Amino acid sequence: MKVAVYTIALNEEQFVQPWWDSAKEADYLLIADTGSTDKTVELAKSLGINVINVLVKPWRFDMARNASLAAIPADIDYCIALDMDEVLLPGWRSQLEKALAEKTTRPRYQYTWNWKDAEKTIPGLQYGGDKIHSRFGYKWKHPVHEVLVPYGETKETQSWVGLEIHHHADDSKPRSQYLPLLAQAVQEDPEDDRNAFYYARELYFYGRFQEALEEFKRHLELRRATWAPERAASLRYIAKIDLEDAESWLLKAIAQAPGRREPLVELAQTYYTKELWEPCLEFAKKAIEIEEKPLDYLCEEFAWGSVPYDLAAIAAYNLKQYDAALQFGEKAVDLSQSDQRLLTNLIYYRAAVAS
Repeated sequence: MKVAVYTIALNEEQFVQPWWDSAKEADYLLIADTGSTDKTVELAKSLGINVINVLVKPWRFDMARNASLAAIPADIDYCIALDMDEVLLPGWRSQLEKALAEKTTRPRYQYTWNWKDAEKTIPGLQYGGDKIHSRFGYKWKHPVHEVLVPYGETKETQSWVGLEIHHHADDSKPRSQYLPLLAQAVQEDPEDDRNAFYYARELYFYGRFQEALEEFKRHLELRRATWAPERAASLRYIAKIDLEDAESWLLKAIAQAPGRREPLVELAQTYYTKELWEPCLEFAKKAIEIEEKPLDYLCEEFAWGSVPYDLAAIAAYNLKQYDAALQFGEKAVDLSQSDQRLLTNLIYYRAAVAS
């Protein structure tokens, strides 16, 4: 088996060493530099990494990644698209050996996107990564939030491998280019549901709520928009914009994707703000009853941390269900041990039970 690890880069000198350390077992390492002015290229070459220069104007991510992919030698079996701020965990190569034996063209793996602590030791959002692929028959598509797609006669096969990639983001980098590139992506393919959702979400992040509302609704009307978790996410964002009908939108989100905690917790929060304690407790408990955490990018950490237990505890306390309040309150503290508000609430719950 031969493996190539490749990426595009722009002023990533602080990541070159850890990137190389994690990927050095590969047979071929490639950085496609897109115009760095720091020491990215110098450091990469000093470590023996192959470096090519890629010029893409006007900029779009898919063209740069396709240029880097085209430069990988023909005898490679698997290509790993590993961004400069990502690292492969030890043992990755033996896992790919298994995938190759099964003739998998697209191995899937666990990807950790962010972290709960500053030291980056407690995982936050985790989902199934999909940026490992066979050398031929794949290309990158879309100006931003680009994805790998098979083409030609490629018959894609996927399987899960016990491989992990961790992301250690550079938060200093701006995301200002995302919005115009997403607008371009939607213009190029108006029927693409994934781009419609991402574009609507980016408009929301920029505070352009009316435009976001229209795009989320358009997303829901698309023929390709069949993935229930993403449809539910659009409904949840609409609820954040249309506050007067938030309850209705969140109920639709729950119906759209049963088994997801996020809309249940957000509906419980809505009832909490209105001091409607019975439905607040009801939906917080429904969220807690869901124990299987989905491994996709829409699985949000707030729904799997202390929040649902905190809401359930407060609602139960107000309903004078003190034993339940204490039980939920203890679990909330267990999940967020440094949260002073939760610790203070726990004192009240214990006092209520004791009296």
